[in-house]
Amino acid sequence: MARQFNHVAVSVTDVAMAMRWYRDVMGMKVLMEPFEMSAENPASAPSETGDSNLQSLVRAVFGAGIGKFLICHMVSANGAGIELFQFIEPKAERRKDNFEYWKTGFYHIAVTEPRIEELAERIASTGGKMRTGVLELAPRSGKKICFCEDPFGNIIEIYSLSYEQFWSTA
Repeated sequence: MARQFNHVAVSVTDVAMAMRWYRDVMGMKVLMEPFEMSAENPASAPSETGDSNLQSLVRAVFGAGIGKFLICHMVSANGAGIELFQFIEPKAERRKDNFEYWKTGFYHIAVTEPRIEELAERIASTGGKMRTGVLELAPRSGKKICFCEDPFGNIIEIYSLSYEQFWSTA
């Protein structure tokens, strides 16, 4: 049985700007506005289990060297989440080469948008970038993709159809 995709975490250099961009351009819904967290003082973070537990969780995930960061929670139309992180201590840095596809690890997120050309152009006109033109898997198939970047250099692939529709009849 396939698991549901839950969320992806994306590091940015300005979480407030990223929240607005992912909301206004990508159509994501804001669940929680950006708030500050740290291993020492997550007092501004909402917590159902108490601050000391949340501090322990932050240290367990990021290690003892983590200082402060801002986090924002958003959700897509199909319920998959996106967490936007802006690391303050240590300070977030934009990668010099943001498309090292030959190295292991995640290297892009993908969204579905039937009007692929419109979204790609909107990404490019709002501080992002089109890395490729709109490409079609096979002529007249309607199966189109386009690689873009958000304003922070994170790679976004756009599919014209859902993943399952795209590949189940390839």
